[in-house]
Amino acid sequence: MPTDDLPETFHVTTDEQLRAVSNLTRHRIMAVLRFEPATITQIAERVGLAKGSSSYHVRLLERAGLVKVVRTRKVRGVTERYYAMAARAIELPDPGEGGPDVLMRHAVADLEASPAGRERHVRMAHLRLTDEQFAELGSKLQALADEYRELSDPALPDTSLVFALFHPASRNQSEGEVK
Repeated sequence: MPTDDLPETFHVTTDEQLRAVSNLTRHRIMAVLRFEPATITQIAERVGLAKGSSSYHVRLLERAGLVKVVRTRKVRGVTERYYAMAARAIELPDPGEGGPDVLMRHAVADLEASPAGRERHVRMAHLRLTDEQFAELGSKLQALADEYRELSDPALPDTSLVFALFHPASRNQSEGEVK
């Protein structure tokens, strides 16, 4: 299934959808499906799950509308389903003040699980920016991510890019919460 046919963004709006994307296993299943369709067996092998577990998680994602069946074929009398993402990107609602950011938790878990000997680029920078600079940097980061997403080749190894640009809580606010 060509990715040109996919909607650009799936907006997570319901509790069922949020629960579906909040699970690390389902996050990893969606990562498998981001470039090409796969069967339950293929997903299970790539994620390291039993077929039954893989099927359970895919059904939850499908029920939430995040993945869909894009092709079927008969194999020895059984209908084999190929699943794909329902959109190129998933947009989560703002977690709100003090709420955990699901994407960042998953990104940290994926980073911790990545092979230790492989090259990584992890950096944190503290900046002081005007509102205009903040908006410009956010736009540049998004454009850079979009540019490299267009260059992505399903035949190449997976690479994850995660960024967060935000205004942290003020020191007084953070200290007040600790007391």
